[in-house]
Amino acid sequence: MQETRTRSDIHTLEAVALGATQQAALASYPWVGRHDKDAADAAATEAMRQVLADAPGRGTVVIGEGEKDEAPMLFNGETVGNGDGPDFDIAVDPLEGTSFCAKSLPGAMATIAFAEPGTLWSPGPGFYMDKIVVGPGAKGVIDLDAPPESTLDSVAKALGKKVSEMRVVVMDKPRHTDLIARLLAAGAAVHTPAEGDVGGSLEALLPTGDADLLLGIGGTPEGVMTAAAVRGLGGDMLGRLAPQRQEEADAIRAAGMDLDRIYTCDELVGGDALFAATGVTSGSLLGRPRESEGALLAESLLVSRGQVRRIAHTTFGSMPRK
Repeated sequence: MQETRTRSDIHTLEAVALGATQQAALASYPWVGRHDKDAADAAATEAMRQVLADAPGRGTVVIGEGEKDEAPMLFNGETVGNGDGPDFDIAVDPLEGTSFCAKSLPGAMATIAFAEPGTLWSPGPGFYMDKIVVGPGAKGVIDLDAPPESTLDSVAKALGKKVSEMRVVVMDKPRHTDLIARLLAAGAAVHTPAEGDVGGSLEALLPTGDADLLLGIGGTPEGVMTAAAVRGLGGDMLGRLAPQRQEEADAIRAAGMDLDRIYTCDELVGGDALFAATGVTSGSLLGRPRESEGALLAESLLVSRGQVRRIAHTTFGSMPRK
């Protein structure tokens, strides 16, 4: 955003993004371990919506909750903000890892991305995307049409590693059974979280992350938000729509979209962007919200202006209650 935004605008958007993820994390935290992922997601979404509603400027939700229903969700096409500030597009997943939150497992976090108006790719009726994500060291060597063994070899060479030293993130889904088996047979270590491909992508992107690449099919909202982080961190990413039901495939074709097209990171996010996340359950990337001596503490990560910043929030008060 630095090329077309003033420094003041950038600071404003960073503050809004961090405020939105922080409040979403605090609101969903009381639902940790209560085995009600829908309630946790609703709490995070409503808290984030309240922050965005009062935000300086005007934001348009490009990647949100889909068509509006009767609940006060962040739906595609919704406009938020008070209009007194910069315009921006929004991609949002108020609670990535809803099952992690519900079951009190590591890795749940509130996430959001902002970009220049008109620069976020809209997946239309497409809900799933096949993707490859790598950090800066492997930029330019990935190919979504290549076999996974070839991808492993190319990325390993770029990183100066042996294939046996490679660590890959693939979500533990039935659709990935063959992919996981092939990666293991090739000699790589495979981390298989049940969900959370934004978090998995960050593990591959961040210098302190515990992975070398992410492969497999995840959600399109997560794909667009990941692309915002990839741009900011200088990594690389390729994605292609991967419908999981015939109805989804038919809807994509009816919308005039090409199921064979491979999208680059710059096509998914076509301008400067920022990405923010706040931890809900403790994990390798972020810690959980907690109370300490009358203060609320939360941990966030901000990717903006080509930098990664880890931010500790401290506010006075007590944890929200269910």
